[in-house]
Amino acid sequence: MVETKTIKALLLKDLLIEWRNKYSFNGILLYVFSTVFICYLSFKQINPVVWNALFWIIMLFASVNAVAKSFMQETKGRFLYMYTLSSAQNVIISKIIYNSLLMILLSSISIIFYALVFKNPIQDPLFYGIAVLLGGLSFSTILTMVSAIASKVNNNTTLMAILSFPIMVPLLMLLIKFSKNAIDGLDRAVSYNELIAIVMLNVITIAVSLLLFPYIWRE
Repeated sequence: MVETKTIKALLLKDLLIEWRNKYSFNGILLYVFSTVFICYLSFKQINPVVWNALFWIIMLFASVNAVAKSFMQETKGRFLYMYTLSSAQNVIISKIIYNSLLMILLSSISIIFYALVFKNPIQDPLFYGIAVLLGGLSFSTILTMVSAIASKVNNNTTLMAILSFPIMVPLLMLLIKFSKNAIDGLDRAVSYNELIAIVMLNVITIAVSLLLFPYIWRE
């Protein structure tokens, strides 16, 4: 049963833990900044196609580092405590919301820094911004569920990479094509198919999470 009050309490708990462990988010930002700077020193100037692809590659690895700890950092005692107080749906929704907020913040900071370091080739900033936000949301929804599954086995890092790969590849293809249209300044109607596909992928992922996570939660 979904309870707004419980979701808010769980979300606040994750935010407090993140605030106390600020080094985790700062470490991810340092990874993004250092990667972008190293790429700039290596390439100096790149064409728009490489510019776009390189940004999404950086965001992919940054999102894995940011969202992977979602369930893996939870101790067995904390899991048991949450199990006695809340339903599985409340837990997974709160995690998805928290990781979505985290990825929106991380994606926004990353694209601003990336566009400042490299020459900005974007001709439609609004649609590219939408692509960045949708990318952050998509990474968070997919990796949250994968993190929940992987946290139940010992070799969780390897399993997470294996499970996320088949979903991440088509998502990245959609995001790269959608954002490339924004870079080229094409008519926005050209990107509607990719936009709808990304939104539907998020809806399906959240629906599957709500259906599957209760079975994982019981374990």
